[in-house]
Amino acid sequence: GRTYQMRWTDLSTAPATGTVIAESDALTKILALNVNSEAGTFPVLLVRTGGELRGYVNMCPHQFLPLDHRSPRILSHDGAKLMCSMHGALFDARTGEGVAGAGLGCSLIDLPLREEDGWIAIAP
Repeated sequence: GRTYQMRWTDLSTAPATGTVIAESDALTKILALNVNSEAGTFPVLLVRTGGELRGYVNMCPHQFLPLDHRSPRILSHDGAKLMCSMHGALFDARTGEGVAGAGLGCSLIDLPLREEDGWIAIAP
């Protein structure tokens, strides 16, 4: 059987759905940011890949550190993969699934997003 996949809402610092997290213009390819709310600080990773907007909790499944903990260069040249700067785990930028190294068998926590009127927000 498949192990339980954590949801973003499982995290104690998760902000409310509908929370606006960034301006669309601020995201060209990748953007790591912290969303501060009454619940606390929530690490977010926004990726624009193949014309699609994807969102993840910025937390490697191994040590729960942000992927950009050691280096901001975490998106592959072709924009298809995300790499954790700690151990080099590779994840598919479009799905969050681990594809190589320490990333195999795990995945990033998906964050549902909506984009409208020049803003990116957490979708319900």
